[in-house]
Amino acid sequence: MTKKILLVEPDFPVPKKSKNHKDFLPVGLLKIGKMHKSKGNKVKLIRGNKKKAEISRIGEGEWNVPHEIYITSLFTYWKPYVVDCVSHYNNLYDDSDHDPVIKVGGVYASLMNDDCDNINGVDFAHKGIIPEAEEFKPDYSLIEQNPEPLDYQIIHASRGCPRGCEFCGVTEIEPNFESEGSIKEKMVEGKKKLVFYDNNLLMNENIDDLLDELIELKKEGEIRWCESQSGFDGRELIKNPSLAKKIKKAGFRYPRIAWDWSYDEHEKIKKQIDLLIEAGYSNKQIFIFMIYNWELTFKEMEKKRIKCFEWKVQIADCRYRPLNQTYDNYNPRKYKHGQSKDDYHIHTKSGWTDEKVRRFRKNVRMQNICVRHGFNFYSKDLERMRYSKEKIKEIMKKTDRLPSREKKIEYLEKEDVHYWFPDKIKYPKKEEKRMDNYC
Repeated sequence: MTKKILLVEPDFPVPKKSKNHKDFLPVGLLKIGKMHKSKGNKVKLIRGNKKKAEISRIGEGEWNVPHEIYITSLFTYWKPYVVDCVSHYNNLYDDSDHDPVIKVGGVYASLMNDDCDNINGVDFAHKGIIPEAEEFKPDYSLIEQNPEPLDYQIIHASRGCPRGCEFCGVTEIEPNFESEGSIKEKMVEGKKKLVFYDNNLLMNENIDDLLDELIELKKEGEIRWCESQSGFDGRELIKNPSLAKKIKKAGFRYPRIAWDWSYDEHEKIKKQIDLLIEAGYSNKQIFIFMIYNWELTFKEMEKKRIKCFEWKVQIADCRYRPLNQTYDNYNPRKYKHGQSKDDYHIHTKSGWTDEKVRRFRKNVRMQNICVRHGFNFYSKDLERMRYSKEKIKEIMKKTDRLPSREKKIEYLEKEDVHYWFPDKIKYPKKEEKRMDNYC
């Protein structure tokens, strides 16, 4: 019997321009879709809570009632969107001759499997990947209903990660670390931009062979560039320095390395950065992953931030949330009034407060602007174009030439220009007097 399979991505709070963004693509659903098509089943993929008529108009052929509905999940704190989606499709076919089987998979369903299984309307909560679906390439035609097709593809050269970091849920979702030495057979023809979804690409036991293959594919014009969504494990670069040049030759852009732990590791991180620079990357092309609102204090995170400014590399900051938290109501616009730990996770055990979370995010943002543009200080006046382009150039040239910090400040204050130098710890105003009690 030919089945009708409905694949659903809940209406997650992703900006419209990012619906087909490489960081949010529902690649699991695309593989499941390809698997079912191979069995002769009819497949449609939709986003959000649609009416029957809308579903019928999407893709090929009109539909009555699907036999199975696969709903994906992402972060555990986006559980409410999954619940809403399940409820909608559970009720949508109430008056039908048969009830569709509703299956939920993905990150939340894997990390909190029992919690997901208890959602009203869920017939089955799947943990981890579906091995059968992994044998198939993603079916990009399911989402290419926009005027322009995707020009990139998602690749996995490995599954899992041996590190087992306590803030990461990979070991729950992909408990076994499995490596492959070739991705040629996994590639979809015509999509020359490769985004690797590997959790730890450089720990692939066949990484040298894999990079050699990518280098050849780039020479042959089969690929334009590569990107590692989860970044690179810099410890592997130190173990095998030749990987840095291979990464560059293979066309990986915007390399990101993780600095999850203490400030004391800064010499090791600098070695990793130097290897990438020697391979041909510029400072401003390199990003450092840093997790904040976690076990490291605000003061230590600020010291790490300042080191990144010293190295002139950008920061990709990530706010920590527990792996079992099913809500996150953080609102960046509530800066003046603030929020409590009842609104979102604040790691109070390490002295974090709402003010410190917001202050660190703002410090990183301002610092990254400086690094990208080669500025030695940040100014909201310059960012908001309070002055003409000619005046801004004059201000920057003048401050670059002045010999000391004192002289720069004297000039900026004389010109009535707002300034902030990133090379000092900046605490929240409310906490400057009591900062020692927390840090």
